[in-house]
Amino acid sequence: RRRLRPAPSCGSRALAAMASRGAAAPLLSAALLLLLPAVASAGLSGYFGTKSRYEEVNPHLVRDPLSLGPAAAASRLPAACAPLQLRALLRHGTRYPTAGQIRRLSDLHGRLLRRPAAAAACPAAADLAAWQMWYEESLDGRLAPQGRRDMEHLARRLAARFPALFAARRRLVLASSSKHRCRQSGAAFRRGLGPSLSLGSDEVEVEVNDSLMRFFDHCAKFVALVEENEAAMCQVDAFKEGPEMRKVLEKVASALCLPVEELNADLVQVAFLTCSYELAIKNVTSPWCSLFSEEDAKVLEYLNDLKQYWKRGYGYDINSRSSCILFQDIFQHLDKAVEESKSSKPISSPLIVQVGHAETLQPLLALMGFFKDDEPLKANNYVRQAHRKFRSGRIVPYAANLVFVLYHCDQVKTSKEEYQVQMLLNENPMPFHHSNETISTYADLKDYYKDILENCHFKEECELPKVNITAVDEL
Repeated sequence: RRRLRPAPSCGSRALAAMASRGAAAPLLSAALLLLLPAVASAGLSGYFGTKSRYEEVNPHLVRDPLSLGPAAAASRLPAACAPLQLRALLRHGTRYPTAGQIRRLSDLHGRLLRRPAAAAACPAAADLAAWQMWYEESLDGRLAPQGRRDMEHLARRLAARFPALFAARRRLVLASSSKHRCRQSGAAFRRGLGPSLSLGSDEVEVEVNDSLMRFFDHCAKFVALVEENEAAMCQVDAFKEGPEMRKVLEKVASALCLPVEELNADLVQVAFLTCSYELAIKNVTSPWCSLFSEEDAKVLEYLNDLKQYWKRGYGYDINSRSSCILFQDIFQHLDKAVEESKSSKPISSPLIVQVGHAETLQPLLALMGFFKDDEPLKANNYVRQAHRKFRSGRIVPYAANLVFVLYHCDQVKTSKEEYQVQMLLNENPMPFHHSNETISTYADLKDYYKDILENCHFKEECELPKVNITAVDEL
């Protein structure tokens, strides 16, 4: 049985709680808008975590959203290799804030409006009091217009990079999470392919598949011990009360002429994220950005990353183990394509595109061992983690994508080299762990992940203990 260890230094509170749960746009031209982002973010845009624009990981897209960038040219395979299958896992495009975030922002904005004296004394407070609160709860995480463009442009870039797979009369299997933003992202991706590719609507299968795209909702152990267990986030809570966050809190309170007691880490974070939303959705510099320096942004990024680490990453084994159902599905389709190729049959599913969430991709990448730091992210090691690998904004920004491409190669020395695989994260080749190369034989890749492919069983991994647990190490 895999062990779900408590966050270090969280004390007996987490232990007891887990055990008990176990039992149960301004009016500017489009050309000018493209020039704004680097300036608009005021040095903050690299630290928005999961609320980051896709352009943060691919800056060349700011000037030309259809450019394939230097990575595509540098990762060409030998001419003797032809792509057989592409499996793309996408995070939805840029979205609006959730209803909860909008409520917190409305609360903070309301406090400024109720303190005209503070606004008179503090320029920042005056600017924010004059800012129009245009977010409505009905937007609740829905796909923004920029999110549709994210997906359309991604589709066009992938089609340009793999023209043989996206050619006329190739079958596209398109699946999505049940969430509205994911379904709309899937539709936008399909539109991005355009009529010139001759992918008629009758050739596209669109399905909602939460068992794969939202596997975490179907994993009872994850839901009980992590998702709904406040004690599991004790490192996050401790950092909110720690010296780094306290310094940011006091600075923001001073800038707004508010008593520091009226603010907390969640309100400060929502102010910071509003800066990110205004940039991502409207491409403007929000007055909320003026509250933060780059050093503040690094602290708030770490807060976001702590949550991702303990809830979706390496913090607990069940976070990643729950994704093995998706991991195995990927390889089942790759296996089928290899078998069909060996039998000289047409590849039945040359294109499989699935749209999910940051919470879909992050656990899967952790399962595969990517972006793992030598030391866990904790509340008390912020300084030591300044150069950490686990930076969610670099891994799963809006429109993040993990793409597996299977190739058939002629003129090879051994039969094992006939089928090769490439993996792209956000359109950039990922070196494989077993070789540190960006191309692997399919046989070697399967061998490296043999244990997960053969021994990670979703039902067993996700089953809750039948009896009370006296120690978390027994899980």
